[in-house]
Amino acid sequence: MTRTVTPFEMPADETAARALQDQLRGRVVLDEPGPEPGTGLVTGVDVAYDDERDVVVAAAVVLDAATLAVVDEATAVGRVTFPYVPGLLAFREIPTVLAALAALSSPPGLIVCDGYGRAHPRRFGLASHLGVVTGLPVIGVAKNPFLFTYDEPGPERGDSTPLLADDTEEVGRALRTQKAVKPVFVSVGHRVTLATACAHTLRLSPTYRLPETTRRADTLCRRALREATA
Repeated sequence: MTRTVTPFEMPADETAARALQDQLRGRVVLDEPGPEPGTGLVTGVDVAYDDERDVVVAAAVVLDAATLAVVDEATAVGRVTFPYVPGLLAFREIPTVLAALAALSSPPGLIVCDGYGRAHPRRFGLASHLGVVTGLPVIGVAKNPFLFTYDEPGPERGDSTPLLADDTEEVGRALRTQKAVKPVFVSVGHRVTLATACAHTLRLSPTYRLPETTRRADTLCRRALREATA
């Protein structure tokens, strides 16, 4: 399939940002299964901030999906140009994330965000926005359930329950990645089904609660931030 890329547009204010989210939400693809878990490449992206200096650093770490070995990595340093507003974090983060992805020498394959996709008040979180902008398959794996409710999954690895909006709409899954450890919260971003997103998350989390994509990208961007602000 031809990858469609949408230029990143920086809105003038919060009202324009919400309107743009509503516009781009219609471009999210939800009927593709996504890449087979354990095949190809998978890339973790994460950001870190120095709020006093208005500096944001993004990291992208490419892993072999079968072995979880690092294939490539890159970072980018940017300026924070949009205020902190809950639900609008993509406008603070995506420009620098795009720069980190562009600096890779390997194709990113599936992208895993430390954040949300459809599990968002307007069903268009960071993972969905990044997917529409890049045309790539993207999933969100978050540490917390944001505004949504869920029943506690069973105690075993792989147990899951729906993440619900208004107690009826499933916007993601609460997924247990390790036995008797707090779940993570998986949601679709773009060009991946929820079942595939959960399967990828389990494959990427053989030892720890968080996927290796997130762990590696977090470590890299924090190191890069220290170096950028030293």
